[in-house]
Amino acid sequence: MERFFMKTLFTGNIYNVADPENLLEAWREFLLGKRSKTDVHEFSLRLMDNLLSLRDDLLHHIYRHGGYQAFTISDPKPRHIHKAAVRDRVLHHAIYRTFYPFFDKTFIADSFSCRIGKGTHRAIQRFAVFGRRASRNHTRTCWVLKCDIKKFFASIDHATLTEIIRSYLPDPGLRWLLGEVIGSFSSTAPGKGLPLGNLTSQLLVNIYMNEFDQFVKHRLKVKYYVRYADDFVITSSDRRELEDLILPIQAFLAERLKLELHPGKVSIATIASGVDFLGWVHFPDHRVLRTATKRRMFRGIGASKGTKETVQSYRGLLSHGNAKKLWKKVEDAAGLAGGWMGVGTRGPSSFG
Repeated sequence: MERFFMKTLFTGNIYNVADPENLLEAWREFLLGKRSKTDVHEFSLRLMDNLLSLRDDLLHHIYRHGGYQAFTISDPKPRHIHKAAVRDRVLHHAIYRTFYPFFDKTFIADSFSCRIGKGTHRAIQRFAVFGRRASRNHTRTCWVLKCDIKKFFASIDHATLTEIIRSYLPDPGLRWLLGEVIGSFSSTAPGKGLPLGNLTSQLLVNIYMNEFDQFVKHRLKVKYYVRYADDFVITSSDRRELEDLILPIQAFLAERLKLELHPGKVSIATIASGVDFLGWVHFPDHRVLRTATKRRMFRGIGASKGTKETVQSYRGLLSHGNAKKLWKKVEDAAGLAGGWMGVGTRGPSSFG
């Protein structure tokens, strides 16, 4: 395959993952918020025996990933979550601890999903910056190509992901281990899909999509590109330039990554007309919450009966756009008084 960027090799080995201190720290991270769970409590009763047994299985290459417990959540649409056993989830944390610092350095700056110091708010802020730059501070028309990948997690190809990871990892033990984790789950077809419930899945999809990010930046030479998971936007003052990008993007995703753009979610629009991205509709000088997000927010308030924790979470969400009037409705729905969470009259922040 043609290389668009230089790949740095990971110099560690299976001992980095299986190190008892790494496994113990992984357990501590995994334990947060789960102490009351029955299966977690049972694992903790023989903690060191369980961790050392896991270590031995890893070093002797006899570890086998267990099955998954499936359930569905609405977030906002139905999502199928697959939860692994405690032993396997502790290992996921150990793998993540080992690999995240290395792989994060290989990712582009404008990939924002599941990365320390990134997230949705940084992504929409970066999108706003790119809008100002492409439009020369809103003095010319600015166009945005917005795309979404169809059935993203369910479509990740195991063989392709394994090939990509092998190009970074010379150690056969690490190759074996990640192959075991990747192969532990299939979605709609054998050799396809990653489970939404795995911590390692967050890292693996970023490694997978980094191939696309690098293609966009180094082969297509796109300047104003932002990606969050399977959603990405490209900003330009030239509509034709964006139109010409669609076919090579589709071809690379299909041929290299076995992925498909969602046919109903590829659009080109001006920022002046409003661009729907990551829960907000973005305009040149402000952003407003998407209608579907508003409805979900009020359903959440009703379901939780306006608990402080729920309302506080929406306070954080609304602080990233023009939502003072909407905050007043949240207060009314939650039975609050006293302005912005009872600390004066300051409402959600303005744009930017």
